Amino acid sequence: MPSRHSSPGFTLLELLVVISIIGLLSSFLVASLSQARAKARDTRRKAELRSMQTALELYFNDNNGYPVAPGWLSSEPGDGPPAPGDYIPGLVPAYMARLPRDPLGGPSHINPPCGPPWKRAYVYYSPDGLNYSLLAHCSAEGPMSPDDAFYDPNRPTWAWKVCSGELACSNW
Repeated sequence: MPSRHSSPGFTLLELLVVISIIGLLSSFLVASLSQARAKARDTRRKAELRSMQTALELYFNDNNGYPVAPGWLSSEPGDGPPAPGDYIPGLVPAYMARLPRDPLGGPSHINPPCGPPWKRAYVYYSPDGLNYSLLAHCSAEGPMSPDDAFYDPNRPTWAWKVCSGELACSNW
């Protein structure tokens, strides 16, 4: 005669152990997925900076200078003139179909704050048309190394940068 206690199935304790293991594994998966997304956004930022750099060099070849921007011009709406779609004057549509915006955009929560306007944006500066500096402002999510071609010594923890020459690269 079979015992009443030998029925097939799982105990409550066994189910709780399995559920906790699944929860732990899924938390690792979510963490690694968010890191992969951050790396993908940094890769996109660098590709867009390189694309804008190429367009700026083509502009320079045709016009003997870069587009003039006496103050930092931003891709983020509400950061001041010009309109966000034209933060590098003269590039669209002749040299680029459209100017990109940061993949995340909006407020940045980098600590310490990365400086006004504290938004993730591409920003452009060229006071004389002879040099320029182009940043992915408040945007870098991954590790930043001085060996990286986009490393900004003026903003070593929170911006990627491309620039035209020594003045723009070391001072702006």
